Amino acid sequence: MPRPVHFEIHASEPERAITFYTTVFGWTFERSGAHPYWLIMTGEGPGIDGGLAQRKGPMPDPDASVNAFPVTMEVEDLDLQIREIEQAGGSVVASRRAITGLGWTAYCRDPEGNLFGLLQPDPSVE
Repeated sequence: MPRPVHFEIHASEPERAITFYTTVFGWTFERSGAHPYWLIMTGEGPGIDGGLAQRKGPMPDPDASVNAFPVTMEVEDLDLQIREIEQAGGSVVASRRAITGLGWTAYCRDPEGNLFGLLQPDPSVE
């Protein structure tokens, strides 16, 4: 069965995106090749790593419907993570909500307009 093995973030200002994701999630970035592209290491253990590319078009319209394939990060404390995202220049698009038997979820945007999800596992959520 095919499984995701890589994700990619596009940014008009790559350094701003690098600062955001380093601050909020502790990810590390390594420049790769001559093109403006960085490899993203998200940590040890299960999960996937990705890349950051220079955006070639306009930033996403904040009022547009979802037109991407958002990645969701598992977090220990959803409320704390949301505060850190907002302090680092991101914004909440869909506030904390319960998913029965799974946990708590929210959707946010980075300072580059990219949508991503957060999940705090909690199987007791009804």
